[in-house]
Amino acid sequence: MIFARDKTKPRAGTEDTRMDQMTDSASIRRNFGLWQRPPANQEPASPVASLPRFAVDATDDPGDFPGAPGARGDDQIARARVVLADMLAASQPAMASSRFAGRREAFQNLISAIEQQRAHVVLYGDRGIGKTSLIHVFAEAARDAQYLFFYGSCGVESRFDEMFRAFLAEIPLLYHASISPTADENEHSRSFADLLGDQRLDPRQLAGLLSEVVGTRIIFVLDEYDRVADIEFRRDIAELIKNLSDRAARVQLVLTGVGSNLDELIGFTPSIRRNIVGIPLGPMPDSEIMEILERAETASGIIFSTDAKGQIVRMAAGSPYYARLLGGRAAGRALDAGRMEITEHDVTAGTEAVLAEWNAGLPRRVQATLARPEVRAAWPVLIAASRLTGTPDEWFSAADIAAETGRAPQEIDRLLTGFTGEINLFERSAPVITGPAPAPAAAVVAPEPRFRFRTQGVAQLLGLSAALARAGK
Repeated sequence: MIFARDKTKPRAGTEDTRMDQMTDSASIRRNFGLWQRPPANQEPASPVASLPRFAVDATDDPGDFPGAPGARGDDQIARARVVLADMLAASQPAMASSRFAGRREAFQNLISAIEQQRAHVVLYGDRGIGKTSLIHVFAEAARDAQYLFFYGSCGVESRFDEMFRAFLAEIPLLYHASISPTADENEHSRSFADLLGDQRLDPRQLAGLLSEVVGTRIIFVLDEYDRVADIEFRRDIAELIKNLSDRAARVQLVLTGVGSNLDELIGFTPSIRRNIVGIPLGPMPDSEIMEILERAETASGIIFSTDAKGQIVRMAAGSPYYARLLGGRAAGRALDAGRMEITEHDVTAGTEAVLAEWNAGLPRRVQATLARPEVRAAWPVLIAASRLTGTPDEWFSAADIAAETGRAPQEIDRLLTGFTGEINLFERSAPVITGPAPAPAAAVVAPEPRFRFRTQGVAQLLGLSAALARAGK
């Protein structure tokens, strides 16, 4: 046991003196490493002082830090953290035009479809390609032009009646054709929802109500529409689009979701095709990925080295999500070290940290599966599969991978099927039975089987691993 005496000067030859000699000895400090006598008149430091602390306050106001963008020191480091938390935040969409880069053509096409063609819009593309960011910045432009803009995020349990009642409750009744602009104060506090009864809201009733909108134009955005599982909801949306168009209502819908083509998102609905403009959102060109990093530099005062920028652009492969994720992680490592310049080493180390986190988040069974020799040997096929998971249901075929890798579809099919058993990396679609049960052999349709990763997150991990490997060559 180690004892501590009072902070008074010891008397020579006393037990206190001998204890001082023991506790001041290098051997005690080396062997225990847990306690050292504090200087006179100083209390031992609180254990909390050694714990990590937030680098900046929750005000998120860059103006709180006096350092100018070209300065150095703790204030500038803190300011850069605040700015980069917005400019390179991969976990959130860009919510303002100051954080938005690229997509000018898609932005213009979206405005033209709404303003000139008076069409409804379907915005589609792979995950992480920037659909939600584009919509939020588009909302700024729409509100600046005096549109009433309403945003809703869809989910598996989304219901037509519930979603549109919520929208109608936000539309002032003064925009209804039956209400005079000089109406009394009671009308000022009412909304379109006040005109509804208790019965279920159907597409025809809603379209009839919205056809009475005057004095403005309305945009309803249904984001992540691919997540909707209710067939009736989708059917009601198609019916609403048709009815709004037939009535020339001053209301338009914008649907966004994951998909590689229009049919994947809205299905085969010929009756509304002439009322819809599809806007695909593909990979960003390298120049626009570079613009994301350059905007972050300008706003925060940090500097990405030329090599660091090049590595991020190569690994992002057109994905604004990856550009922000990798750029933000690399910048964070540099700022932790007190540097305002991000090097290629920061990018590599930041990417490796992301991969470690993603891998740790997978079930241990999956981690062990990915380390098996036969799985490692099939790495090129798995990487190709990871690039094909951008459809709403994430299914792909052996022929899809064959087109990516140049290998025979039959060979790919055998390999993937082998990974659906004990290895259990993929699941395989069942054949479709068209005849009544028990169906004769002729009634069993044997379409090309499809596959998808059984565990969410594997495709993302493989894709980034491949990107890092390519960047290191």
